[in-house]
Amino acid sequence: MHFDDRLETVLRMRADGAGLRRIQFRQLLDLLGTSPAEARGDQIDLAYLCMAEIGGVIPPDERIAMLRDPALRLRSPRLVAVLSATEPQLAQATLQRAQLSPEQWLDLIPALPPGARPALRQRSDLPGVVKALLVRLGINDRGLPAAESAVVAVSANDDEQDAITEPEPNEGIGAIVRRIEAYRRAKTVVDLRVPGDSPRLPLGEDHVLSVPDTVRAADFASDAQLRIVWSDAGVAPMLVGMRLNRTSAIDQTLRQRQPLTSQPLELLGAPAIAGQWQVDAAPWFDPLTGQFRGYRGRLRRPATVTAPAPANPPVTDSAADRIRQMLHELRTPVNAIQGFAEIIQQQLFGPTPHEYRALAAGIAGDAARILSAFEELERLARLESGALDMTAGETDLAQLTAATVAQLGAHTASRSSGFVLRVDGEPLPVPLDRLELERIVWRLLATCAGTSAPGEQLKLRLKAKDGVARLDLALPATLAVMLGDAPFEAAVGAVPQVISAGVFGIGFALRLARAEARAAGGDLVRKGDRLRLTLPGLTATLPGHTHSADGDSIGNG
Repeated sequence: MHFDDRLETVLRMRADGAGLRRIQFRQLLDLLGTSPAEARGDQIDLAYLCMAEIGGVIPPDERIAMLRDPALRLRSPRLVAVLSATEPQLAQATLQRAQLSPEQWLDLIPALPPGARPALRQRSDLPGVVKALLVRLGINDRGLPAAESAVVAVSANDDEQDAITEPEPNEGIGAIVRRIEAYRRAKTVVDLRVPGDSPRLPLGEDHVLSVPDTVRAADFASDAQLRIVWSDAGVAPMLVGMRLNRTSAIDQTLRQRQPLTSQPLELLGAPAIAGQWQVDAAPWFDPLTGQFRGYRGRLRRPATVTAPAPANPPVTDSAADRIRQMLHELRTPVNAIQGFAEIIQQQLFGPTPHEYRALAAGIAGDAARILSAFEELERLARLESGALDMTAGETDLAQLTAATVAQLGAHTASRSSGFVLRVDGEPLPVPLDRLELERIVWRLLATCAGTSAPGEQLKLRLKAKDGVARLDLALPATLAVMLGDAPFEAAVGAVPQVISAGVFGIGFALRLARAEARAAGGDLVRKGDRLRLTLPGLTATLPGHTHSADGDSIGNG
């Protein structure tokens, strides 16, 4: 794809009804929310105007529900700022769903409406620098203490206390003033600051007022006389005024206006800066006259040799996570294609020729199959990575298998093929939800039924042994000739199928059934000319179970 016209397509959409307006608003949220932060242009501005116009007629609760949709991605600072300037509940939902980088949060938070900022206090996933900014802005402060009695410690060296009691209704302003004073003194004690009459406002100058015990690095700039005239806030009072040419080696390089690379330098002065340093700096010249103006660079402490820390493996996304992220990105255009096809097929935009409606119906069906394939791919990835657990329950494997055989019989009867079912002991309960077990049994039986030849009858046997429910199914001749686990690796179209258990062919269907069985505590393996499905049973033995010495033998009819 050489260009992205999704936004243009959505803007051309005529939202004549309430349903279409909701669809268009949701699509604009998704497209604008994933647009790059630097995206600009008339089309982007038009999209924001369109979203504001449509949002004015959609009830707030519906817009909030769209924002709380887990599939929605809010990565655009501009969209977050626009939505945060609307209704308080909408702003709260926006800030709780926004996914911005630390730099974007630092730029956005000061511009947010004061009433919207407290919504960020409920998030525990914000970076440390963002939380520090919230603290400096006073967002962590909950306000004045409650009106009930409160006792505030005034001194850490004595037991004197001031009791602040609940004001009577006739106390008026005096009670409020006393509560404010109690709150100020309590806040001062908590912050370990000396009580005073001039508390500092959170203006963001803490990094200037606080100086570390030992400075590890500092940026600087010097004048033409090689005297430091600027440095980082906090260390500037200790560095400004010092000269760089304190050693002969540095002096010679500086006189030649050459760059400095890891040049050693010893500084004398305050304990925080005293000691050995290394200098990396480059000369800079007036852009108009070319006159030398000084050096700009960095002072850093020499690296100390320490024992290597144990290497931690880098945190990277697994192959399963990458597949799931890719499928999530692919669903958006497929959903859009399916939605527009259904609109055309249902003539929501007006009368449509029957030929186009037929084409649209075919496109909608293809999109549905693609989405189904995406679900199977994601299910296999999540099962193999351990990110998905099978739903527990209690289902009779024998009863469900018999029902599946009967269902497939409607398709296999005309070909004189099918299954010869034998159950040794009923029931065969397994600890799986019925839907989960149906998926496993259907994939297995439909795959074998679809690849069997006309007139081929496959023996199917169910039994319980040692507390395990076991299903043995004879392989069709087309699969039995394959060696080893080749049936599990068969590509799409490798074997003709009358009945398909999935979009990706028999190999994928068998691998998915095996992953589901293993996630349930069982397995699906090949045993000679048959497949064996094992699942944990709910009981060790049940009445009516029979075992035979040659019970493991099963063949084709």
